[in-house]
Amino acid sequence: MKIVDVTEFYSQRGGGIRSHLTTRGHVLCQLGHSHVVIAPGPRDDDRASVGPCGGGARVVRIAGAALPYDRTYHLLARFDKIRSLVRAERPDVLEAHSPYLAAAGVVACGRQSARIRTAFWHADHLGAYVRPALAKLVGDRASNAITERLRGGVRALLAPFDATFAAGLGQANLLKAAGARGVVHVPFGIDVATFHPGAATATRRSELIGPLGDAEDPAALLVGVGRLAIEKHWDVVIQAFTRLRARRSAVMVLFGDGPERERLERSAPPGVRFLGFEPDRRRLAAALASADVLVHGCPYETYGLAIAEAVASGLPVVVPDACGAAESADPSCSQTYRSLDAESCAVAIERLLRRDRAQLRACSFEAASRVPTLEQHFSRVLSTYDTLLRERPG
Repeated sequence: MKIVDVTEFYSQRGGGIRSHLTTRGHVLCQLGHSHVVIAPGPRDDDRASVGPCGGGARVVRIAGAALPYDRTYHLLARFDKIRSLVRAERPDVLEAHSPYLAAAGVVACGRQSARIRTAFWHADHLGAYVRPALAKLVGDRASNAITERLRGGVRALLAPFDATFAAGLGQANLLKAAGARGVVHVPFGIDVATFHPGAATATRRSELIGPLGDAEDPAALLVGVGRLAIEKHWDVVIQAFTRLRARRSAVMVLFGDGPERERLERSAPPGVRFLGFEPDRRRLAAALASADVLVHGCPYETYGLAIAEAVASGLPVVVPDACGAAESADPSCSQTYRSLDAESCAVAIERLLRRDRAQLRACSFEAASRVPTLEQHFSRVLSTYDTLLRERPG
């Protein structure tokens, strides 16, 4: 099977969609399928890798202008180039990984460009951007009403696609309620051979705590993973950590990069370490497994890949009580807090850290065993492709 994915969100310094597509290419290649990602970049580029089972994975970058807020993302505007690439590839499956220009680019290729066209719903853009902006202008009640009316446009947006995948159950239900057809709920799979409780080491923990540790008063080690962008609300996490550190010894390590990094570094109290984007997945897994708590600030996640990876690593999590972040929080070893409320977040962290350590560890390991795996994810996705392809032969 040949699969071509089109996305406009493919940063040079990571990001959830890039991580998903990288894993997707690796797994599909190992299964003997051909996988091509078409994404914007600073210049035209075409890099290929071939798997041992006969499949192949390629990333094709189309030159586009850097975007103003985060210049590691680029504009996907060459629909003529997308159409030419897709027609040359003649894919069985053509999939859009954003509802904006990527979706428009897929539609611009024409109905005959692939046997089936699908979409993956990675972000709740109305909830993350439109609703908060409207709330500042007209208040919460009116903004909620307007946003729900706008959701009606989602049906038209997704109408050209034979199926739409959603990793989060809440997002899948929102899409169905909006009238989108062919919605498939399929949680992201986690590489449990990499992200697992056994990845913890005392050496990695010591590295993360660094010079901030105190042998006489061992610090609780908190971690955060994600893009340092305004919608991720790392300011809430940092404010919560400030309150926590006034009450007990603690260190927070943030993995990730983005346009808000400089501002966050200026506002962070002592005890916060910014380690940037970690490209080595095994080092990231060891960090998660070696920490005490993962703290997350974004209440708009459609799934929360970093949260699921933390749970798979046997790490308790503290997350907002909304959207996909809360879906990944196993009640036996996690805490939720009132979204965007730093004091509520600090209290939730303290509540988790006060629990019996052995009992919490046992519950966390049990939760890790229930995380969806890569095999489960791709089995469901490929099964959906097969079903759709049988309906559209030749």
